[in-house]
Amino acid sequence: MKILLCDDHKIVRDGLVRILQQLKEITFIGQAGNAEDLLSLLKSERFDIVLLDISLPGRSGLEVLQTLKQKWPATNVLMLSMHPQEQYAIRALKLGASGYLTKDAAAEELLFAVRKVLAGGKYISNSLAESLALHVATDKYQQKHDILSVREFEILIKLANGKTLQEIGNQLYISIKTVSTYRSRIMEKMELTNNTDLTKYCIENNLI
Repeated sequence: MKILLCDDHKIVRDGLVRILQQLKEITFIGQAGNAEDLLSLLKSERFDIVLLDISLPGRSGLEVLQTLKQKWPATNVLMLSMHPQEQYAIRALKLGASGYLTKDAAAEELLFAVRKVLAGGKYISNSLAESLALHVATDKYQQKHDILSVREFEILIKLANGKTLQEIGNQLYISIKTVSTYRSRIMEKMELTNNTDLTKYCIENNLI
């Protein structure tokens, strides 16, 4: 079994390698520090599972997940994130992820999740299972944020968390003008008028 780690922090990758080396069934652990390196490695070699960080420089992990599943649909992807599950997990699973783990999870939980995904299953925590059940129960009433693109959703969360256009632009490596354009699209699609309404919506829908 071959596993590929993608996280822009080497210290995180090194820690994950030490944990994953406990799994005897894993014969090779590859590493990538950004989306470009990840996609390049996938072009040259087949991996059984990809551990993908959501917060990558330039392109979000959700965007990378979308591209990855389009080009290599059989590749299992386990998302890793420092963000709360409710913000990104459901969207990640809809895009084809095989599971979602927050970075504060115990090593034993990571190993269990990897084993389950390698066996062909999907991994979700108990708290995420409850969120999914609630989402399914209300899915017939599509929520406004469900119509946003991956990048629009990411910027929505950042705006709701009080990030300025400059801060968002710096984090995503895009111009303030581009961020402003995305903000306008979000406001139009969700029928909101200002950041206060946007933040209130995200709080009411457990997005922040």
